[in-house]
Amino acid sequence: MSGHSKWAGIKHKKAKVDAQRGRLFTRLIREITLAARLGGGDPAGNARLRDAIDKAKAGNMPQDNIIRAIKKGTGELEGVTYEDCIYEGYGPGGVAVLLEAVTDNRNRTTAEIRKIFSRAGGNLGEVGCVGWMFDKKGLIQIPKQGIDEEQLLAVALESGAEDVRGSEATFEVVTAPKEFDVVKTALERMSISVEQAEVTMVPQSTIRVEGKTAEQVLRLMDELEEHDDVQHVYANFDIPDEIMAALSA
Repeated sequence: MSGHSKWAGIKHKKAKVDAQRGRLFTRLIREITLAARLGGGDPAGNARLRDAIDKAKAGNMPQDNIIRAIKKGTGELEGVTYEDCIYEGYGPGGVAVLLEAVTDNRNRTTAEIRKIFSRAGGNLGEVGCVGWMFDKKGLIQIPKQGIDEEQLLAVALESGAEDVRGSEATFEVVTAPKEFDVVKTALERMSISVEQAEVTMVPQSTIRVEGKTAEQVLRLMDELEEHDDVQHVYANFDIPDEIMAALSA
C-alpha cells in the first residue's frame, strides 16, 4: 500500500493547484451530477453523492454550484448526460493502472486515454485485465503529531475499522467501504484530526520501480490525472521515498 499512500499524498497537494485552475470543480460537478442521476438528489440516502458533496465543500466550491449540479442530475435543470467509464491497462515496468472516468462521449474519451497510455510506453487493456488486483477500501489519513496512538487504535477498531497502520508522518486507518462513514464520524467526534479520507481502490501488492521507469510511471499518472474526464487513477507501483521526493519536488 506504500506506493498508493505516497501517490495519494502527492495528489492531495496537487488538488489545491487543480482547484485554482478550475479543473477540480469541473470534475466534482460531473461527479455530483452523475451521482444524483444514479442515486437521487438526497445525500442522506446516496453515499456517492454525499462523498462528492463533501469533496466539493473541501475544495471550497460555492453552494450554488453544488445545488445546480444536483438539479441537473435529477432532471430539475437541463444539462449534459454523463456516464461512468472504467479503464484498465499497464504502464511502464508492468505497473497495473485502473482509472474511473465520467464522460459525455465514451468513444472520444477512450481514444484519448489510449493515446496517453501509448505515449507513456504503456497500453490500454480490456476491462478486467487488472481490476482483480485491487480491493475497494476506505482510507483515512491522520497526522501523527499530537495523536495518542492507543486512543486512535481503540476508537478506530471499536467503530469497525479493519486496521491502523503507521508511517513516518501519518496513521492510516483502513475500513471496509460500508464502515467508512461510521469510522470517520467516530474519529471526528473524538476530535481526531482527519487529513484525508476517501473510499478508494487499494492494490493487493505493489511493483517497485526506480530510475527512468519511475519517471515514466509518474508522467503517465500526471497525464491521466490531468485529463478532464478522469475522476480517479489507481496504480500498484511502489517508488522509494527518496526517489519519490526528488521526482515530485
